Amino acid sequence: MVQLTVTPESSLADVPVSIRASGLTPFQMVTLYLWLTDEKEVKFESRAFYQANEAGEVDVKEACAQGGDYSGVWPMGLFCSMKPVKLFHRLIKLDVIGSPFRVHISLFDSFVFLPSPDKVPLVECTVERWYAAPGVKRFQVKEGQVRGALFLPPGPGPFPGVIDMFGGSGGLIEFRASLLASKGFAVLALAFFAYDDLPAVLAKIDLEYFEEATKLLLNHPMVRGPGLGAIGLSKGAEIALAMCTFLEQIVAVVCINGTTTVAGVPLHFRDICIPAIPYYGEKVLVTDPGVLTNCHVMGDPREEKHQACIIPLEKALGHVLFVVGEDDRSIDSKLFAEMALARAKKHGKNNCTLLHYPGAGHLIEPPGSPLSNMTTIRGSPKPIKWGGKPEPHAKAQEHSWKEIETFFKHHLGPAGNSNL
Repeated sequence: MVQLTVTPESSLADVPVSIRASGLTPFQMVTLYLWLTDEKEVKFESRAFYQANEAGEVDVKEACAQGGDYSGVWPMGLFCSMKPVKLFHRLIKLDVIGSPFRVHISLFDSFVFLPSPDKVPLVECTVERWYAAPGVKRFQVKEGQVRGALFLPPGPGPFPGVIDMFGGSGGLIEFRASLLASKGFAVLALAFFAYDDLPAVLAKIDLEYFEEATKLLLNHPMVRGPGLGAIGLSKGAEIALAMCTFLEQIVAVVCINGTTTVAGVPLHFRDICIPAIPYYGEKVLVTDPGVLTNCHVMGDPREEKHQACIIPLEKALGHVLFVVGEDDRSIDSKLFAEMALARAKKHGKNNCTLLHYPGAGHLIEPPGSPLSNMTTIRGSPKPIKWGGKPEPHAKAQEHSWKEIETFFKHHLGPAGNSNL
């Protein structure tokens, strides 16, 4: 009897999954087809074509895919190579507490590119991918000016605290915060524009807003001080670096593919104003099927006229981990990180570390997340190209996620334990 075994059947979204088919005829050609539907009713799918071994088995950990959405040996290939049926959509979990992504995996005889009613699978199964471990709690935050969501692990606490921010799309994105909370951190997913009653457009970076969020998190009885961590992607990385530079409470930051200058809009903090490197819209390139490439839009941070825009991280008392994709097509994030490391070294600082990944794009997310190399974004007239190649990007996500957890535990102290 043909069997399809997928383990674990229910797990956190960053946990590897094993897929094994058995009971096939020796050397039988088969198709493994994976799909899910997100909360916006957009379908994501992938497929791979395998040949069973002489025992009639396909173990994805060892078997070589002949073709499909990837080829070669890639244990998580079906998950990481998912693509939206509707172009330019990004897979983002919205309800991170109440429901998982239900991922359907089917095994077909022979070569099946697109399932249809006349093509019945030999066997199929469904697995659950959760974004919060049992016992993780979410609290809506609307206090003073601060808007976001607080995630607390189960247990007595107190827990090390982290502020989590995303980029220029605005709004509130929670899936990374809930996964970090599942590892024992108290995490504030922080919005800073285009959410609730916050400004619809980011006209400036008011660091006093982020200072208020820092104090709010530190004052929570379930959060262990005296210092906090911060993690940010893109614009969120720029803000995280500024927080570490000017706020003494921020002692460890992870900057994922961000600038190390102020970019686009100025930064204000009390009597400090750092001007922004301007964006030159006329330098945008239209590539692929009407997709915008922005990697040349920002002014060159090495030019003398932009030196006042550099975030003076030599003032930072905390530690900085730069995570960089070398195929980032949004900004030259490796250049910015290397400039920051050189500046820190010039001032006798050794508090910065750089992780850089060939083939990884801009949107480096927790492992198991499919590559989003072209997506729509709020405020852009056309989709944006983010870059990245599926397998090296996936490897970057796997490695950097472990390093991020280790970095925060080292500088913030041990986290609580919470597993699904």
